[in-house]
Amino acid sequence: MFDKVLVANRGEIAIRAFRAAYELGAHTVAVFPYEDRNSLHRLKADQALEIGERGHPVRAYLSVDEIVRAARETGADAIYPGYGFLSENPELARACERNGITFVGPSAEILELTGNKARAVAAAREAGLPVLASSEPSSDVDELVDKAEEIGFPLFVKAVAGGGGRGMRRVDDPKRLREAIEAAAREAESAFGDPTVFLEQAVVDPRHIEVQILADNEGNVIHLYERDCSVQRRHQKVVELAPAPNLDPQVRERICADAVAFARHIGYRNAGTVEFLLDRTGKHVFIEMNPRIQVEHTVTEEVTDVDLVQAQLRIAAGETLADLGLRQEAIYLRGAALQCRITTEDPANEFRPDVGVISAYRSPGGSGIRLDGGTTHAGTEISAHFDSMLVKLTCRGRDFETAVRRARRAVAEFRIRGVATNIPFLQAVLDDPDFRAGRVTTSFIEERPHLLTARGSADRGTRLLTYLADVTVNKPHGPRPKLMDPAAKLPECSGEPPAGSKQKLAELGPEGFARWLRQSPQLAVTDTTFRDAHQSLLATRVRTKDLLTVAPVVARTCPQLLSLECWGGATYDVALRFLAEDPWERLAKLREAVPNICLQMLLRGRNTVGYTPYPLEVTKAFVEEAAATGIDIFRIFDALNDVEQMRPAIDAVRETSAVAEVALCYTGDLSDPSEKLYTLDYYLRLAEKIVEAGAHVLAIKDMAGLLRAPAAHRLVSALRSNFDLPVHVHTHDTAGGQLATYLAAIQAGADAVDGAIASMSGTTSQPSLSAIVAATDHSEHATGLDLQALTDLEPYWEAVRKVYAPFEAGLASPTGRVYHHEIPGGQLSNLRTQAIALGLGEKFEEIEAMYAAADRILGRLIKVTPSSKVVGDLALHLVGAGVDPAKFEADPAAFDIPDSVIGFLRGELGDPPGGWPEPFRTKALQGRGEPRRMVELTDEDRHGLEHDRRATLNRLLFPGPTKEFLAHREQFGDTSVLSSLDFFYGLRAGEEYAVDLEPGVRLLMELEAIGEADDRGMRSVMATLNGQLRVISVKDTSVAVDVPAAEKADRNNPNHVAAPFAGVVTLAVAEGDQVEQGDTVATIEAMKMEAAITAPKAGTVERLAINAVQQVEGGDLLVVLK
Repeated sequence: MFDKVLVANRGEIAIRAFRAAYELGAHTVAVFPYEDRNSLHRLKADQALEIGERGHPVRAYLSVDEIVRAARETGADAIYPGYGFLSENPELARACERNGITFVGPSAEILELTGNKARAVAAAREAGLPVLASSEPSSDVDELVDKAEEIGFPLFVKAVAGGGGRGMRRVDDPKRLREAIEAAAREAESAFGDPTVFLEQAVVDPRHIEVQILADNEGNVIHLYERDCSVQRRHQKVVELAPAPNLDPQVRERICADAVAFARHIGYRNAGTVEFLLDRTGKHVFIEMNPRIQVEHTVTEEVTDVDLVQAQLRIAAGETLADLGLRQEAIYLRGAALQCRITTEDPANEFRPDVGVISAYRSPGGSGIRLDGGTTHAGTEISAHFDSMLVKLTCRGRDFETAVRRARRAVAEFRIRGVATNIPFLQAVLDDPDFRAGRVTTSFIEERPHLLTARGSADRGTRLLTYLADVTVNKPHGPRPKLMDPAAKLPECSGEPPAGSKQKLAELGPEGFARWLRQSPQLAVTDTTFRDAHQSLLATRVRTKDLLTVAPVVARTCPQLLSLECWGGATYDVALRFLAEDPWERLAKLREAVPNICLQMLLRGRNTVGYTPYPLEVTKAFVEEAAATGIDIFRIFDALNDVEQMRPAIDAVRETSAVAEVALCYTGDLSDPSEKLYTLDYYLRLAEKIVEAGAHVLAIKDMAGLLRAPAAHRLVSALRSNFDLPVHVHTHDTAGGQLATYLAAIQAGADAVDGAIASMSGTTSQPSLSAIVAATDHSEHATGLDLQALTDLEPYWEAVRKVYAPFEAGLASPTGRVYHHEIPGGQLSNLRTQAIALGLGEKFEEIEAMYAAADRILGRLIKVTPSSKVVGDLALHLVGAGVDPAKFEADPAAFDIPDSVIGFLRGELGDPPGGWPEPFRTKALQGRGEPRRMVELTDEDRHGLEHDRRATLNRLLFPGPTKEFLAHREQFGDTSVLSSLDFFYGLRAGEEYAVDLEPGVRLLMELEAIGEADDRGMRSVMATLNGQLRVISVKDTSVAVDVPAAEKADRNNPNHVAAPFAGVVTLAVAEGDQVEQGDTVATIEAMKMEAAITAPKAGTVERLAINAVQQVEGGDLLVVLK
């Protein structure tokens, strides 16, 4: 046996050889280039030498001189090549012979024969093996194109010196032949240094069967049966099986006999693999011989109990097959085995290799599981230089079915984070019924494109930790405050929620429910804390998690509530835009948490929850989905009190089993004798239209808190006497006196009022629920609510409010100025935030005065979203520009006007109650272009509304926020599971944070340290996830960066051509070139692979974003088309 073996390879095959050599008593030597110095194989050997020139790592492993130099320096008496790199290079074998070193493998002459695939086919023909039609090898493209006509299509272009699928292309279309020959030749020259290729007949839908051969120096040859390598992509094997399932024993015998005959005919020695294609009729043809060990040799080892690498070393040392105890008749199959290669190839991105740092690694184990790895542990950097394989998984069992079951379990056990892997794809393959039945051919993957996107690793922990690291570094809302968990403030309660209004509605139906509400002597109460209260005080920022924490307590302690206003209005938009939450998920979860109280939403007529009218199909679909998900009461309104704009929504609600509560929006003061527009007659005429439209309940929606006590008494009395519907009053306590308004309305017969938990009430919010209950207790209008239950909820909301302190936009105290400017409660608080953002915070009184002036200019509007936004935008614009309102009114054409104002003047929101302000309107619209048309639905939209309604509604109503939401979910996962302190402020060092992904699935996170920013502004955040260290790179947005950043492609822009993965890109086009869809615009080289980058569409090259040859990262912009 050898004294010292140098392994001229890296990674798992090097480690595999070291293990075999150790067991045989030989010392080992590793080689590595500078860039590969952290590879595990360097540490596994007794000695390790650096080879090659820095900057050219692959070239180092391909250098015969460097390998031989290392062997001579260390005194190695044998060189083991493994597979890939120099394993089939006859020059290495000759160099070994010249230097008195044993080459573990066949002779140089055999390597030349088998390495030249055309010669190998000729030898097979001489040995009597069936072969495919093929051409002579050539580097002349024209000559090969001519030969293709004789062979016919489909055919393969194959590199003479090829292997591992490199330098190989299948061509079905003659038009693509020339490009395929050129690409295969370039790839072959890059990988093997030889651009010569040949053409070979392609067998349609074959199985790929290979036979393992062992031959000694005395001419003895045996086979170790076959492997099925049919599951492959781009001619690279993905899953290998031994023995081949469903193979006729006679076919197996013929194939194995032919393999042995070929090896004997050429005088082969050592380990090799003879490869065949098997067609549907059971006929096989020889395609090539690989004169080396194969990646998939482990499956043969598992079913034959023969250590192939040890056998290679022992045969090279002069031992015979008899010395190894190997006789053909004594070799038999033991069960079944399969191998899966775990790689960094991303199946969702055309199997492009990913690069990066492995942040976490967890591998499987147990009975029948074998792992062969060499580059995989937490902290490993996966570069673009080498093969993308991380680890080989080999699973065995007493039969094929058992082996597959073990493989499914083992693949599921892997946890590899930091780089994309092919694990989701392998799981899909192993789950495929045809695969599990052993029905595989070389077109298996091609025929099942769904396997590429069948599933994806959730990687929830890493993505959430990445989000938290980003927030921790950048502090978008300031440093994390020291606050206790608000949930600790909640009272204890248990048991099932008692029956409430939800059950009453189910029992009576909407009409009966409305009659019950009208006839009930008790005052009904709606809790707005879950929507309008935090919209008015906290910029609508309260997250679903905080609502769900308190919702079960409300359900159990306040079952007497008429409804819980919890959805619609601005909550829909803000959930998508700022909270990264799906509003539909919020509604569904609230429905589950509160099964006994009616859930209520605010519906902007045919605008639904948007700001402009939508086609009736959208309104109908929205209402249907909201009712199905959990809404029981729809409060419907129109910004200009236009009943025709509300009618589609009313009709849609009436088609469900929900209640249509239709609002008349209140403004002005109907008690004022000088009021000429918004009079009692106006409101009664409006109410009559609402009743005729089919409302179940009449609502008075007082958005600004302008409804004074005398006016409330008059209006409610008139509505009650003229109509049979119940009356529901909503107001804001901006001036501080709306409890008096409520009492006046109650005395006049109001059936229901709105309020908020005391710690979330007052000023721009609703009056206090506790005050409402206390004011009516022990009277004929008592609410039935438990005052103690309400006050028990106040500490929770007080604590929650502290968490949302950065979003506090409410008033410090009531203001009577609202009676002048008439700004709605929610807008008054948000307008302050807008003013501060525009640098106008110190001029807020001017903005209030300008709001009143703008309202007068526009014709004294009903001010509620979206009409209130029109007035607010104009006020901010005039103050910001320093424009006198009188001058603006006289000559609006001389000034810029906000888009929302132009849209209003064009009639996009409908006609205002007081008519259009002329001549202002005509002057303002002069030269402003045509009005926007209502967006028409496409067939795709209609299909989406029918089959994927929620996602389609999100996209149609708020395309921008929905895009941001989906991008957030893709990058960070579902961050709604985080506590609000974590979500807004990130982590504090030294504290453990628990995140419950679902019941019984908990993540434990802890921040360890944050590194200094590098020259790109990146910081390394060190944290633990379930006790394992993770390092997350985060961009510090506060750091000024001088290093130019690579331009990134917009994935949604069809004119952008992006780098599919990291590598060296060579451009193939120039600015101004015309390209067709599918034309090659560049080539990229990485991981010993060359791939074409093609134009996604036809067009002209407008701009080149990189140099002619440049190293790039995945996603970098390469070419811009037009």
